Amino acid sequence: MTVEFVSMNIRIEGDVQGCGFRDFAVSQATGFGLKGWVRNRSDGTVEAVAFGPRMEVEAFITTCIKGPPGARVTAINVEAAETPKEMIFTRRATV
Repeated sequence: MTVEFVSMNIRIEGDVQGCGFRDFAVSQATGFGLKGWVRNRSDGTVEAVAFGPRMEVEAFITTCIKGPPGARVTAINVEAAETPKEMIFTRRATV
């Protein structure tokens, strides 16, 4: 069985800053064995790039839709992305 690897850019909208979303994303992505990053954006969204086996990336996206306690996700946008250079899943500075 061949495992398909994907890299996805995930933009999460709603009340997603100031609730520990980035730490939650790092914990979840690490648990799934993904590489990539997460950061807050100045427009109030959270953005992540996740790379790994398709099933694990899709599971990570599902956890992002739910978010951590205190978050209220109103929309999520997902599109293909370039493979990140990170060897683990990291937290980046706000842009």
